[in-house]
Amino acid sequence: MRQFLCWLGWSLVLAAVAPGADLAVAGRGRVKELKITILSTMLADGDELGEWGFAALVEADGHRILFDTGARTDVVLQNAQSLKIDLTTVPEVILSHWHNDHIGGFLRLRDSVRAKAPTALARTHVAEGMFLSRRATPPHVEINPMLRLRPDYEKTGGVFVSHAGPVQLYPGIWLTGPVPRRHPERNWSGSVSVTTPAGAIEDTVPDDMSLIVDTEQGLVVLTGCGHAGVINIVEHARDFIRPARLHALIGGIHLFNASETSLAWTEDKLRSVGIDNLIGAHCTGIETVYRFRKNLGLDRAHAVVGAVGAGFELGRGINPREIAK
Repeated sequence: MRQFLCWLGWSLVLAAVAPGADLAVAGRGRVKELKITILSTMLADGDELGEWGFAALVEADGHRILFDTGARTDVVLQNAQSLKIDLTTVPEVILSHWHNDHIGGFLRLRDSVRAKAPTALARTHVAEGMFLSRRATPPHVEINPMLRLRPDYEKTGGVFVSHAGPVQLYPGIWLTGPVPRRHPERNWSGSVSVTTPAGAIEDTVPDDMSLIVDTEQGLVVLTGCGHAGVINIVEHARDFIRPARLHALIGGIHLFNASETSLAWTEDKLRSVGIDNLIGAHCTGIETVYRFRKNLGLDRAHAVVGAVGAGFELGRGINPREIAK
């Protein structure tokens, strides 16, 4: 009965929230306490596991949110256990986009916590477009795993909240929703089509979504892959929140295979905004991090390659762990 009531409660909330609506947050605010811990990326430290994927735990002013769930079904779960992170007290999930390396652990993580805590990982935020059909070209077969995972997740009592635009989850904690592509930052495969009401078109990953935290020191931007383009994301956030400098940019920004021209352009744009801290994880590229460190006037304390267990804390800066120092 308790699980049914929890499911009913979440369902009523979902039904009452229009896509992109501000989720009953009165006014705007700025976060005072923030800690972000990486739970999945390629570089591993200590006893944790590395993989081509991304996940991070966000702890902000008492709110705990899991951002992405890694690639393999069990890596984030094992890393959380190794780092002594209790996911049963994390009610919400954000999935940055539909790709396998960000949603692989999603259902396994929900199953691991719901017996002890039915509301843990039971509310998942996605951007509009997450559940569109995707086809590989060739062989023209369905490849969007979210179409299979959605009913399985909902059977556990989990609910999805889809956002069509920017939304403030809690004071100072924002989701971008789908990001306008102001600049032609092209960083997706080009080999996948998406089925839209207008027909099948190239999949530009329109559901790519980032988390933005507004602090007194500036904006903290957390991305999964940043397929919308890191500059598009940053400029969009500065438009709907405020035109502040970047206090931290954390996660994957998909520049590992970018051209010299693209990297130089991205550097110029970041320099014009101002950036204090960089943790380049997942698809950012190791050489990209080193290049940005040098050309953006940062140092080893303020620009590192992201490792599992590494993180950022407001007022304390980056904790790179041993391997990325």
